[in-house]
Amino acid sequence: MKWDTLDEEPCSLSRTVAVVGDRWTLLILRECFLRVRRFEAFQSSLQITRHLLSERLKKLVRFGILRRVPYSEAPKRYEYILTQKGLDLYPIIMAMVHWGDTHMGDERGRPLLHQHKTCGKEFDPVMVCSECGEPLHAKQVHVHAGPGRKEAVG
Repeated sequence: MKWDTLDEEPCSLSRTVAVVGDRWTLLILRECFLRVRRFEAFQSSLQITRHLLSERLKKLVRFGILRRVPYSEAPKRYEYILTQKGLDLYPIIMAMVHWGDTHMGDERGRPLLHQHKTCGKEFDPVMVCSECGEPLHAKQVHVHAGPGRKEAVG
């Protein structure tokens, strides 16, 4: 596989990695979910070069993850808002946050806590089966070829 053609692979993970699979893009998405919207705020928070930030934001707009919305006419300035496609990345980001909290934490504890607005409680994200509601674990899942793949999956 070549890095610049991952989005053409018959693999959903490869196609996803083609869009969000580098550290800066993931960190930009983290900031988006923390409600950062403006170029200067991204740059200040991430300490990323203007060029690199601009390239990553353009890519996220091109793939429909973010949309650019003007907030100033003189000078022309934009905010970057998550689209529904971008919002659908939330479970992925939360799963990575949870993994980091569980396996990469230190004695200071979690840097951020997440509270569910509906029940008011702090939570850990969990992945559940869409059919039965039971928590999913890797050893309890069988994978087989779907209509978008011709060869069998091991």
